[in-house]
Amino acid sequence: MIPTEDASARKRDIEEKLRQEQETLSFIRESLEKSDQLTKNMVSILSSFESRLMQLENSIIPVHKQTENLQRLQDNVDKTLSCLDHVISYYHVAKDTEKIIKEGPAGRLEEYLNCMAKIQKAVEYFQDNNPDSPELNRVKFLFEKGKESLESEFRNLLTRNSKPVPPVVILDLIAADEEIETTDEVLLEHLPENILQDLICISGWLVDYGRNLDFMNVYYQIRSNQLDRSIKGLKEHFRKNSSSSGILYSPAMQNKRKDTPSKKAIKRPVFIPGTIRKAQNLLKQYSQHGLDGKKGVSNLTPIEGKEDIMDSEIDSYIHCISAFVKLAQSEYQLLTEIIPEHHQKRTFDSLIQEALDSLMVEGENIVSTARRAIMRHDYSAVLNIFPILKHLKLMKQEFDQVLQGTAASTKNKLPVLITSMETTGAKALEEFADSIKNDPDKEYNMPKDGTVHELTSNAILFLQQLLYFQETASAMLASQVLGDTYHIPLDPREIGTSSSSYNSEFNRRLLSNYICKILGNLQLNLHSKAKVYEDTALGAVFLLNNFNYILKSLEKSELIQLVAVSQKHPDKAYKSHIEEQLQTYQRSWLKVTTPLTEGNLPAFQPGTKLKDKERQAIKDRFKAFNDGLEELCKIQKSWAIPDKEQRDKIRRAQKENVTVAYRVFWQRYSNVPFTKNVEKYIKYRVEQVEEMIEKLFDTSA
Repeated sequence: MIPTEDASARKRDIEEKLRQEQETLSFIRESLEKSDQLTKNMVSILSSFESRLMQLENSIIPVHKQTENLQRLQDNVDKTLSCLDHVISYYHVAKDTEKIIKEGPAGRLEEYLNCMAKIQKAVEYFQDNNPDSPELNRVKFLFEKGKESLESEFRNLLTRNSKPVPPVVILDLIAADEEIETTDEVLLEHLPENILQDLICISGWLVDYGRNLDFMNVYYQIRSNQLDRSIKGLKEHFRKNSSSSGILYSPAMQNKRKDTPSKKAIKRPVFIPGTIRKAQNLLKQYSQHGLDGKKGVSNLTPIEGKEDIMDSEIDSYIHCISAFVKLAQSEYQLLTEIIPEHHQKRTFDSLIQEALDSLMVEGENIVSTARRAIMRHDYSAVLNIFPILKHLKLMKQEFDQVLQGTAASTKNKLPVLITSMETTGAKALEEFADSIKNDPDKEYNMPKDGTVHELTSNAILFLQQLLYFQETASAMLASQVLGDTYHIPLDPREIGTSSSSYNSEFNRRLLSNYICKILGNLQLNLHSKAKVYEDTALGAVFLLNNFNYILKSLEKSELIQLVAVSQKHPDKAYKSHIEEQLQTYQRSWLKVTTPLTEGNLPAFQPGTKLKDKERQAIKDRFKAFNDGLEELCKIQKSWAIPDKEQRDKIRRAQKENVTVAYRVFWQRYSNVPFTKNVEKYIKYRVEQVEEMIEKLFDTSA
């Protein structure tokens, strides 16, 4: 059984919990009632709001539609006003731009082009919308006037700022390209940068909007004149300042070459024309003063003034060729910035014509001068063609690059000139060989002292010049297909369609055979000339001098190597000729030595008295020796053997031949009493005879 107290307590707990639950239930009921009330109120509010919104929408939508229509009307009005303003502005273009157009674009090109753009648009508008409007004529007039002003401004800008390139700048440009490689590149600035930009703008406008290409003719005429004046200025510079020193450089380039470290980098063989005349003068001097510096070889006298003038002309022409290439390249670079691309080649072709034609005419004049000289048998004049032709061939590749894209007639001008020079040069070479062979034997033209003939010195001089231009000379010969003339077997592999296709070995053999032909003709002619001398010994001395001169000249240059290509051991052949003439000369002394060495000399015993016949024989032999010695020494003292080596050799040989025989004879008979007048017959001691022979070939003795 559960105690009563515990039951009461438990009942109280249960009743308490029941009471609390009843209170909670009552609170929930009250909350639900309030929530229902709030829901009813909210539904009522929302219903009222919905009703009001519907009323508002019914009121606003008509107003919105009306406002939208009004806005559209406003936009249309604004656009209409804007279009009206735009159209009306075309009617004011003429008035707004007329003053600027009349004043011209000078100093305000950008503003001027903006005005021209406005005028152009006005013209297009009136042409499309109102072609009968008087305003169209007015804006058209302004447009044409503006275009003329732009063309005039283009001409004026180009004329005022186009100046000939100074000669010193051209020379710097050539020198920088051909001789030295420096960090500072020589650049040509034909036009100031601001002027160039203005010309580019005007050119672009005239092409795009002006529909006028006449300005291109203006461009090439002005620039062509400046190109021609630049080259003529260089010619004048050479005329005033050129000397035999070779290439002229500007002071700036000279200072740079001296003070600035630079790396030598020869891009191609560079010809310095003045050196050819120096070699020529040295060779002439060599001919005049002999191989040992003593006078008595040739009577050639260099005409310094005439040669200086000719060298100046050659130097000038060669440098003008190089200048044309460099200036034409520079002109093309300038032209590409100003002239539209599809008009550049034609404009450039026209631009260079005047200067190019002038150079070609000058080249043809040089060829004509050489032809006239050849007709007068003056073959030295053709040497002026060699340096020019060599330079033209060196420059041909650059010429072709510069003239790329020009007309065929323009491209062919240089090849035509080269062919003309090659033909003339080949003719001169052939005729020179014939002239050596056919040079007449004129007694008055023969050297009295038996020294080197002018023909020999001229021939060697001419061949010496060819050394500077071996490739050029051989190409001349090859261009005329002279292989058969010089008996050279033509290998099909060596022959092409032009002279340039001959290989170098063939050309070298061709030139070698030509030189051998010259030397062969010269040798034959010298033998013929030697017969002019009545004294055979003098003829031998003449041939000895000439052959020795030829040999020494060959040995002192590359000619000996060239001759050796076709003829083995040419030095031995000439030495053999020299020895042969030496022996011929020595036979002239038999009249001196024979009386001393021939038989039937008187025999005697010491203390024995000579017979009259024996005394007379000794007298006759001494007299014959004395007379022969005196005669030969007197005559041969005036003869000349310029080569000291040969002169000493002959003297030694004669002293050996004569003094040995005389010493034996003198020792045998000097103490024999064959005469009372000993001084009359024994006139010379052995030492005196040697001294007399030592004075041979010495006019000062």
